[in-house]
Amino acid sequence: MASENWYKLGPVDDYKKIPLKEIKISNKLTIALSYHNGKFGAISNTCNHVGGPLGKGRLDDDGDYVVCPWHSWKFHRITGFGEPGFEEDRVPQYHLKIENNELFINLNPVTTRNKKPHPPHPLSRDNTRREGPIRIVGISTTVMDKDNPRYSTSEKLLKIALDHAKNDLKCDTLLIRLNELHFRSCEGYYSKSAKACTWPCSITQMDSSDQLDKVYEALVHWADVIVVSTPIRWGAASSLYYKMAERLNCIQNQITIQNKILIKNKVASFIITGGQDNVQDVAGHMLGFFAELGFLFPPFPFIAHSRGWSAEDMENNMIDVENSSDLKEGAKDLVRRCVEMAEILVVTDIFKRKVVLSGRKARKIEMSEKK
Repeated sequence: MASENWYKLGPVDDYKKIPLKEIKISNKLTIALSYHNGKFGAISNTCNHVGGPLGKGRLDDDGDYVVCPWHSWKFHRITGFGEPGFEEDRVPQYHLKIENNELFINLNPVTTRNKKPHPPHPLSRDNTRREGPIRIVGISTTVMDKDNPRYSTSEKLLKIALDHAKNDLKCDTLLIRLNELHFRSCEGYYSKSAKACTWPCSITQMDSSDQLDKVYEALVHWADVIVVSTPIRWGAASSLYYKMAERLNCIQNQITIQNKILIKNKVASFIITGGQDNVQDVAGHMLGFFAELGFLFPPFPFIAHSRGWSAEDMENNMIDVENSSDLKEGAKDLVRRCVEMAEILVVTDIFKRKVVLSGRKARKIEMSEKK
């Protein structure tokens, strides 16, 4: 039984008005106070997951569990125990009492916090590069009807670049078509709190059917080089590109809130095509965005094609790309520049790691000799 250290919260009627409320008692203690079916409950305000404020969440449909506003973890509003199946995952519970129509809380918790071990998400592993040839992932962001696919100029040039990398430059290659992946849009966890935007992505952690994990795996763990292709749509990159880019915020956010850099010594480049011009603006956005993620760029990091604002005859645009030897050679040259830069970065990284390991060994020997 917890020792008694009662603190007056205030008139009972004041706390019956809101089903769930965050109450700060001191700099060290904030609780989630709830009221449902004539009974109060008080538990720690801090979620076990990444510290979300439980008191700013909601009660579930039955009114028994507090739902964290960040990532929807649930804890019983009175006992603090986790939802069924995760009961061992609990937050501290606090006793309450009513005297003279005033609500009091015992500041000494009844139970302690217990974080049930959850298996780490595969994406959360260390992203040290494994040995092997240069690895290139191409990401096509063009949108089309899967049952009735059409010719895509941007994807065509991307395939030419990947084929050249595989057959002539002896690289490992992977093509990801965003159009073939089922993934949710960014749901704005960052807007709740910077710390709510996690790595791996909050959505990826909660929804095993979300397929953007393939992109995360490729960018963070697998690839040395990425080549992103996009059509120009009303002066901008494709809608799928932006849908992906919003979900990539979880990578950049780790730099700003944890000083954790997930993208190191990786090269990015772009293929941009469209019937109407705005190449420099699209390229500028893509360069700025991927630079913020940590990618580096080769000389002349994009190729592009456009027939200008008045070119509405899109069938001729497709013919131009299909018949253009300059664009096909440009795609090959682009990936070659990427590979050359990636090779330098990989060799440099290996050398640095060897120097670090040698330094550690030397320090160990020196410490051993001193002993």
